[in-house]
Amino acid sequence: MEQRRADSIAEALEEQIFDGTFADGDRLDEIRLAEHFGVSRTPIREAFLRLTQSGLVEQIPRRGVFVRQPGPVELMEMFEVMAELEAASARLAARRISDAALEELKQTNVRCDAAVHAQDADAYYRENERFHHMLYRQSGNGFLEQECLRLHRRLKPFRRVQLRLRGRMAQSMAEHEAIVAALAKGDSAGAADAVRQHVAVQGERFQDLMASLKPAAE
Repeated sequence: MEQRRADSIAEALEEQIFDGTFADGDRLDEIRLAEHFGVSRTPIREAFLRLTQSGLVEQIPRRGVFVRQPGPVELMEMFEVMAELEAASARLAARRISDAALEELKQTNVRCDAAVHAQDADAYYRENERFHHMLYRQSGNGFLEQECLRLHRRLKPFRRVQLRLRGRMAQSMAEHEAIVAALAKGDSAGAADAVRQHVAVQGERFQDLMASLKPAAE
């Protein structure tokens, strides 16, 4: 229960960082936030830890916790690496995925599609996260899975905010279907290419993402 509370607080703080309530360099006051959310300081600290893992805040010893927005170059580099790691997972999964896991991916896509029609970005993200975590697991490579999970956590707030861009959920859904189709055929190269295109944030998509983060930078 307390962990879920910490997660919801972290998500609320992500929103406030993205909408400019907390700007780059602002100090997050643990005591005031505990009072604001009506909780003890423990879930606030756990929320800070999650935000630290995603790179949205920085903990400086004896000074406190400060908002830190990655610059465009750093963000682009992280998404490039994420795209390649996930492409490697898909390439391996195309050879190793079980029939049961493939069916589970299809069912996850059904729930993603329902979220698209409901225009529920948060519900879509939850199913989208499940989809990607299953893909990592089906690579059959434990080290690769852990590296994907680590970087996925770091990029989570940016991947979530992307889904709120107009048309992105429907586009993401179509990309999911292409990934599953390639996996079902055992097409390693096709699965890798589909995932790389799905995850990479380049060109106009990257400009749209940066524009969505602009209020926080200002």
